Amino acid sequence: IMPLQEFVTVLVRDPRTQKEDSWHSYIDYEIFIHTNSMCFTRKTSCVRRRFREFVWLRQRLQSNAVLIQLPELPSKTPFFNMNNPHHVDHRRQGLQEFLEKIVQDTLLLSDSRLHLFLQTQLSPEDMEACVSGQTKYSVADAIHEFASLNRRFPIEDEERKKGKNAADSDSESSSSRLQPSDDSISCGCKASPASEES
Repeated sequence: IMPLQEFVTVLVRDPRTQKEDSWHSYIDYEIFIHTNSMCFTRKTSCVRRRFREFVWLRQRLQSNAVLIQLPELPSKTPFFNMNNPHHVDHRRQGLQEFLEKIVQDTLLLSDSRLHLFLQTQLSPEDMEACVSGQTKYSVADAIHEFASLNRRFPIEDEERKKGKNAADSDSESSSSRLQPSDDSISCGCKASPASEES
């Protein structure tokens, strides 16, 4: 029997504008992972990240893998316009190409930060703390916890509408910020995005 070819599919899709406060907005993107690689704790996952977090990830990976020439992120242009679909899609494609190259590199795949970035919604501060052993939860715990949170949404959706339940105090700081929007439910059930791209 031929061994299965390992694959990692990375999609960066569904850019959304999020308001930080009355003055500031930013765009975040959904990162969808589907893989059979042994390197990944979860075979499918879905998280949302913003450009600034990609910049953080690249810096951390670079400082860990000094000899590797990391792929570039799409350039941070002063003319980037969130309301211009062409700008947003160009950046989305650049972010996707960046991640596609990263996950092909076995050395980079051994960096826990990459896995936390791709498979949890922890903030950079929390990822850093987790990797350096300052949290009660391990990297694997964080990824499993996020998986179970994601799976719980559809059932608890009704509950959440009635009243917010203060579930876990441990990751309160990170989880309270990311009110799971309904997209987490349909996560991974969307039609293949290949058809959307012209």
